[in-house]
Amino acid sequence: MHKVLIIGAGGVGGVVAHKCAMAPQVFGEVVLASRTKARCDAIAAQIAELHGRTITTAQLDADDVAQSAALIRELQPALVVNVALPYQDLPLMDACLEAGVDYLDTANYEPPDVAKFEYKWQWAYRERFEEAGLMALLGSGFDPGVTNVFCAYARDHLFDTIETVDIVDCNAGSHGHPFATNFNPEINIREVTARGKYWEKGEWKEIDAMSVSEVVDFPGVGPKKAYLIYHEELESLVHHLPGLQRIRFWMTFGDEYLTHLRVLQNVGMTRIDPIEFQGQKIVPIQFLKALLPDPSSLAENYTGKTSIGCIIEGKKDGKARKVFIYNVCDHEQTWKEVRAQAVSYTTGVPAAVGAEMIVTGKWRRPGVWHMEQLDSVPFLDRLAESGLPWHVQEM
Repeated sequence: MHKVLIIGAGGVGGVVAHKCAMAPQVFGEVVLASRTKARCDAIAAQIAELHGRTITTAQLDADDVAQSAALIRELQPALVVNVALPYQDLPLMDACLEAGVDYLDTANYEPPDVAKFEYKWQWAYRERFEEAGLMALLGSGFDPGVTNVFCAYARDHLFDTIETVDIVDCNAGSHGHPFATNFNPEINIREVTARGKYWEKGEWKEIDAMSVSEVVDFPGVGPKKAYLIYHEELESLVHHLPGLQRIRFWMTFGDEYLTHLRVLQNVGMTRIDPIEFQGQKIVPIQFLKALLPDPSSLAENYTGKTSIGCIIEGKKDGKARKVFIYNVCDHEQTWKEVRAQAVSYTTGVPAAVGAEMIVTGKWRRPGVWHMEQLDSVPFLDRLAESGLPWHVQEM
């Protein structure tokens, strides 16, 4: 059995803590740390109530490398699971190198002052992790994460050559608020207001934000309008799918969400640069975050489903083939199991499964790795057992 240190006590962090606690045969000790220890304690109380398991909690400023390294050295976990903010990826990778412990996250690094998310900063750590004999697993959520593994499974078992991939993400749930985000508002709004980007025939192509849409028939949900946006898994998948001609990412947004977002943009509330207000500097998007509902608070009354997957086209035995590999997840069921909504659940469960793959040695290798570079079968088998069954539909 292994000790795991989970850093971050938001909706996803809660799911990871629940799921690790529900696997005592793998995780003999679970520690949950956050800047606000009270959030950790509340999750620990839920876990004790629902699963009869006691976990340890701690206070931590994840921006402080020395403090993080000291806590890691004190606890000596087998793995650090980073489900804090993407701004903290690099400080926590530094802390893991300093303390000599493996690392896992669910989203790539973003500089706080630039709305730009890409892997170059984390790829720069490859040699240091290799030389230290440590592993860093990047993007072990759903998208990125499970979608990468779906592509790897298709590459290795369903196709001889993959030509196109469309990653499609639908949340058809209802939380009852006029406007709220399903994960950290600051990160969510930065992501969807950025220019869209996709890869085709060896080059990146950019479009205006939310300017291209298509209707996708989502399993378990039905037809929904999805918008082409940029998402980080595209950046790694273009390197690991031989023969790929095009890859895009699509996400659904309700009309009410888009209307609110447009108004907030128009009045400057989504700005990430500091402004002067009553004699002090504030960042508008951070102020907006303070006004919006905490994503973890949406879970109890959430209804509906998420439907996320990969539509993949290519060749098998000389013939054209098209498949849809996907998962459907129910908000009400995830609330009953781990007191979370499905968006947090679909990110947190793969993080817990990725952690299990590393500590049990099924995926462990020194360096910095993406999910599609590793064996898809043991991960997908465990994913299905852990609450996210997946399906392959011929199209």
